[in-house]
Amino acid sequence: MDSDISGGLYRDLTDYARSTPHWVHDAAELWTEAGLLLFGALFALAWWRARGLEAGRMAVALLAPLATATGYVCSESLKSLVDEERPCRAVAGAAVSLVPCPPTGDWSFPSNHSAIAGAAAAALVVVRPRIAWLTVPMALLMAFSRVFVGVHYPHDVAAGLLLGATVAVVSVRVLTRPAASLVATVRSSRSPLAQWFAGPGPAGETGPGAGFPAADAGVKYTDPDAGVYSDPDPLTDRPERIRRVRR
Repeated sequence: MDSDISGGLYRDLTDYARSTPHWVHDAAELWTEAGLLLFGALFALAWWRARGLEAGRMAVALLAPLATATGYVCSESLKSLVDEERPCRAVAGAAVSLVPCPPTGDWSFPSNHSAIAGAAAAALVVVRPRIAWLTVPMALLMAFSRVFVGVHYPHDVAAGLLLGATVAVVSVRVLTRPAASLVATVRSSRSPLAQWFAGPGPAGETGPGAGFPAADAGVKYTDPDAGVYSDPDPLTDRPERIRRVRR
């Protein structure tokens, strides 16, 4: 999958990387791994905050790391099918990579780090859209660092970001409703550990359908006299559907 454009861009970036100070090299190498830890911390924070929210929101928070893992599995599966050699070994005339070149058999396309970063960033945005200002730059910087240190082509990281983000969003959207029902069931359990893990939820949330707003729970009336109201999307808090009540 090497191309003149991707290979040439790889050479330009690795040449530039070699011209930067050593502390930049160290920072880029550190970020490729530290970024994963920071995403993990954000997952934990999202879970903790969701303990007092509706079961649907807790479900999304719990699904975020699972969706990220799914993105990684898809990336690794595709990598084993493509068998693209690493650019640090395949691109002639390129500067020596800043980190040891992975051995043959540890293929290049797509970038697993980028797939994980894209999946984590997208999943966290589904959990809390306003956090996009943090997670999206984190993912882009992590992907860039993989080219900067010399172990991936630009198209490797672009494909990884897109694959991871797509898989994560689809996974969360498909699994949210059954996961919300499971969270509601766990919250009704008598086990202290289960209740601590799932959280107490908001006051008054009960029953297996508690993962999503009930007929009047959280309803935002737009025209009470006409019987028109909108109920918020449990994932975004934005009005999602407009319905008219027959009198």
